[in-house]
Amino acid sequence: MRRSYTAVSMVFPILKFVAARGFDPESFCRKVSFDSGLLRDADARIPVDELSRLMKEAAALTGDDHIGLYLEGYREPADFGVLGYVMMHAGTIREALDAYVRYYAIVSDGFRLAWEAEGGELVIRFTFDAPALAVRHCAEDMAASVLAMIRRFANRRPEAGEIRFMHEAPPDTAPYLETFGVTPLFGAGENAIRLDRNVLDWPILYADERLRTMFESVADDRQAAMAADAEGPFTGQVLEWLRASLPHGLPTLPQAADHFGVSERTLQLKLRAENTTYSELITQVRRQTAIRLLRQDGISIGEIAFLLHYTEPSAFQNAFKKWTGKSPGQYRRQAAGRSG
Repeated sequence: MRRSYTAVSMVFPILKFVAARGFDPESFCRKVSFDSGLLRDADARIPVDELSRLMKEAAALTGDDHIGLYLEGYREPADFGVLGYVMMHAGTIREALDAYVRYYAIVSDGFRLAWEAEGGELVIRFTFDAPALAVRHCAEDMAASVLAMIRRFANRRPEAGEIRFMHEAPPDTAPYLETFGVTPLFGAGENAIRLDRNVLDWPILYADERLRTMFESVADDRQAAMAADAEGPFTGQVLEWLRASLPHGLPTLPQAADHFGVSERTLQLKLRAENTTYSELITQVRRQTAIRLLRQDGISIGEIAFLLHYTEPSAFQNAFKKWTGKSPGQYRRQAAGRSG
């Protein structure tokens, strides 16, 4: 199984929590055999099971079994790196959540957040791809941090209608009412928060479109670099071939198998072993090429759709908005404003 990693900046709230309870963070790091020198490298990443371990060690040291509820009080947007700054300067909570979904892999590839509007409710669900994160402290931390993010950015307190956790209830449930305003439903089939749908339209206090587009550009580059680093040797070969083939057409799976001299099943298995699929690589090439072309002058959106082998410009526009949360036209205007 592929090991998942998280940004080392996620350790800072744990150390601030430890310090607030009268313990020396450096002594804590030595006690639990964590190399505090990693904290000086902004790009460092640690295994997610190490983050989970540190959270448990901090709970044991302080005697506070509800650490997951309190870490949000010690977390700053900077702890999320460039993602934190993109969200801070988004226009609304809806746009901040979209950014959270789109860029969270920069922070950790062991966690996924999804949101949707159901009737009059906003439902935010979070799942853990890494088993080490699927523990009580991590789930409670994510729920509390999402609500704290909304409160901090909008300067308004969201009232949770319901909170669900997959883990069982601990002996003392009183702290949940203080943190969330409601007592969660434990032993549920999902980890989820339900809020009033109007929260999506709350404006963000710090919104600055120029800064957001600047940080989004950094986030896009960071995400692309991480994807390149994560590519396995066979994945890299397929991507290089797809990019070279793009001017002439996007090869089908049978054509790809024929080119690499393997069966379709073998090609799929080789890619799956490197945690990707052929269709995901097609999407990756299209997305990266679209972003590069939209940053250039003299080529229309319709021409870009044709070059990426979409049958209709509308199909490209829908795909691009799914990838980035923006239409091609919006992305181009923002990129032009940034460069100007």
